[in-house]
Order: sequence, then structure tokens, then C-alpha cells
Amino acid sequence: MRIFTFSPDPDFEAKLLDIVGLYLNPPENALVLCVDEKPSIQALDRTQPLLPLRGKKARAWSNEYVRHGTQTLLAALEIATGKVVAHVRDRRTTVDFLSFMDDVVKAYRLGELHVVLDNLNIHKNEAAKQWLLRHPRVHFHYPPTHAAWMNMIECFFSILTKQALTQSVQRSKKDLKDLLLRYLHRYRQNPAPFTWTKGPEHFQRIIEATKEYQAAHPKTPKPGKGKIDNIKN
Repeated sequence: MRIFTFSPDPDFEAKLLDIVGLYLNPPENALVLCVDEKPSIQALDRTQPLLPLRGKKARAWSNEYVRHGTQTLLAALEIATGKVVAHVRDRRTTVDFLSFMDDVVKAYRLGELHVVLDNLNIHKNEAAKQWLLRHPRVHFHYPPTHAAWMNMIECFFSILTKQALTQSVQRSKKDLKDLLLRYLHRYRQNPAPFTWTKGPEHFQRIIEATKEYQAAHPKTPKPGKGKIDNIKN
């Protein structure tokens, strides 16, 4: 069973098709980047030593842990190659985001950049709008509300979590930052393209079901409402 949350966004269809169009048919002489933050990554120290992998016995670790602070990862994924530009920061603020975007622009000096972002306020506030005016070759694209799954950077974050964070032990924020930087360095040695695989039939069903839901619920639903479990891939 999979859970799907309907979007109340009145421009759901247009935004969905805009972003999928970028993935499947990017503009000529342009790059498509997926950008987001992974906030509050915890530096976790287990209360007991990890038990190593042995013959016929999986590696094991205690589910009890001690927290040693958090870090935030800001990342930009170039879907055509899988390359990643990333910063590790203490917080997720407008200043952090725009400083990161400055480095992204420096990393890609030629051509237009089409950037897929979520609807977080620091991505859409006045400071972000002014930044865009100063960088006319950069274009921000926002998915519909409740549709963060459309941003392929989430796939990279999932890979990072499984490969680097799930079984790791860090005794300080510095340990966590070092772990993230080491992982990013290894990942950059062998990146691979990220390919959008959902076809038109899948989106047609979502668009039609969303229109029906919005017609039946004209007001914006409260957080946690509007979830269904009868749409299957």
C-alpha cells in the first residue's frame, strides 16, 4: 500500500507538466538542476558498540542513541550527469541558500540554468526574487504544493541516507560534517544520470484524480488531510 497526498494547488497540472517537461525534454543549451536542503541531519552516537557483519548474521546496532547536534546539507543535482554541488551548513536560512546558489552559478558558468525547487519560503521570498533579477540566466521552477516527490534531489538524499547515514556513528557535529564531505567526495568520483521514468498514463491518472478531489474539496485541506491509499503505481 502506498500513500498519496492530493495537492490543493489550483495550478497543479501546469506545474506538474512544466517540471516533467524539463526532465524529459530540457531546453536547448540549458542544464536542469534539482536543488533542496536536507535539514537537521543528526550526529548520532550509539549507546552500545555496533556488532560487525559475520557469516549468516547481519550487522546489528542499538536503536538507542545520543544526539550531538545537527547539520544541514544544501545540494544541487545535475540530472543529465548525476553530478552534485553541495554545502554543509549549520542552518537553513535565506543567506545560506543564496550563498549556495552563488556557488552553483560559479560551477555552471555557461548557458541557462533551470532549477527545480520546493515551495519553502527562502526559495520564494523577496531576497530570492532579487537574486534572480541579478542572475537572468537562472530560472526557478516550483512543483505544486504537496508534490515534493517531483524533485529528483530527493532520490539523491535517499541514496545518501542509505549509504552513509543509516549505520553511521558520529560523536560531534564535526564528525558528521566530515562524514558528509567524505561521502560527497566519493560520490563525485562516479556519478550517474538520473532519469525520470514515470510515463504519461501515470500522470494522467494523478491529474484526473486531483481535479476530482479539488472539485469535492474547494477549500485548502488542513495539514494531514486529503490522503488516499487507492492510487497504485
